[in-house]
Amino acid sequence: MNRANALRELLRSGPGFGGVSLLGLLIVVALYVLLVFPLDFGESQWSSPIVWVDNPKAVPPAWTNSFRREARPPHRVFEGTEPHTEQMARSGPVHSWRFPLTYAASHPPTFLAVTLADVKYAERPPLVLISLKRPDGKQLRIYRHTVRGPREGESGPFLRYGQTPLRVQLSTDEATVTAVQNFLADEFDLRLDGAQIGGRVDRFLFGVPTGDSEEAFAPLTGDYEIIVQAAMRDEGDSVGKVRFVVGGAVYGLMGTDSLGRDLARGLLFGVPVALFIGIISALMSTAIGTSLGIASGYLGGRADITIQRISDIVANVPVLPLLIFMLFIVGPSLWMIIFILVIFGWPGLTIQIRSMVLHVRTNQLVEAIQSLGASRRRVMFRHILPQITPYVFAQLIFGAPAAILSEAGLSFLGLGDPSIPTWGQILEAGFRTGGIYLGYWWWIVPPGLCIVITALTFMLLGLGIEPVVNPRLRRSPP
Repeated sequence: MNRANALRELLRSGPGFGGVSLLGLLIVVALYVLLVFPLDFGESQWSSPIVWVDNPKAVPPAWTNSFRREARPPHRVFEGTEPHTEQMARSGPVHSWRFPLTYAASHPPTFLAVTLADVKYAERPPLVLISLKRPDGKQLRIYRHTVRGPREGESGPFLRYGQTPLRVQLSTDEATVTAVQNFLADEFDLRLDGAQIGGRVDRFLFGVPTGDSEEAFAPLTGDYEIIVQAAMRDEGDSVGKVRFVVGGAVYGLMGTDSLGRDLARGLLFGVPVALFIGIISALMSTAIGTSLGIASGYLGGRADITIQRISDIVANVPVLPLLIFMLFIVGPSLWMIIFILVIFGWPGLTIQIRSMVLHVRTNQLVEAIQSLGASRRRVMFRHILPQITPYVFAQLIFGAPAAILSEAGLSFLGLGDPSIPTWGQILEAGFRTGGIYLGYWWWIVPPGLCIVITALTFMLLGLGIEPVVNPRLRRSPP
């Protein structure tokens, strides 16, 4: 059967068509990740808490609001580089950034944070003021910050917050707590101490009192405006970036984990990693097993005995305890996992290929080729191998999900490579932090489904290729 007929036969079966479709989808996603994501995504982003510091922690996907009676607040990030307006005051120019916010949720934000970066000044440091204008017309200043002045012996122009931006969590900032305390006393005659306001600043900024306690607050919906002003001393002074975050209770397509990491990005990056582990491990172990099986079956004698005895020894080595031992000694490494899977993945195929070669080498075609003086190598790989290739290809397909499941199992045990995010690691982190008991289903279910779908893809391909390998299973064309 030529390649075109084999592919047509594969696509005719339901499992074959489903397997090819899923594999095509996985390959497209893997190519997208390789083109868009940096290759060191695990080390530079996934394992860096600074990257995810402005994300809400352990919140469900944004689309879950469609199934709630009361929608949770969405996550909003406002960022500006060039100021929206510039005014001249007595002390110097004033740069302003204004971020409009329409708030319609029935719950307050989870946190408020501001970040300043690349502040440059010639002589005197700028003063940064942040105010919040509410839908009821009231406005209050929630933050005031003077940029650090020149150090002794330092000459201008001066750069502050260049490599390490200044980030302030307004929800717990003492100055913000004091500003909210004074605002409640002046506007609503509600006197609360700092302990009652701290950590719940968002409730008071985005609500109105309905009683005399800190709990008696109702959400205030409508149009808000966040105003950031930087009072400069010189016309050449500037603020490179202003970032204001209104933390939500839902986030993105797949939610976040306890560190605020975007689980959708971790799951996407796990696609090429899983395919790489499965395909590389299956290819290498199949190549070794097929080569040794053909050599053992065709050469016979001492070579056959030696290969078979080594296969018996390797096949009886407990792979999982050995993997755990090696990873404890060498350290978690994806390459070590692949190496162990390859080294101990070939014996079963070698034994099966040997039995097939013992039958093939006695047919008249092989004997005729031998009588013409063909070399052993030519006979083994030009005449015997093509006859067993369909079976070898089927075993290759079934070997890929086994490797993927092995890596996921090791990662779930905490032995995965920490520099590369995989589905098993995401699943392990969810279990380790108690996600299954706290109801964080978006942290547990998606990586498990990804593992199952990927394994199912190769299993469907294996079932679909059976009619190609075995003519007796083929259906007659309609």
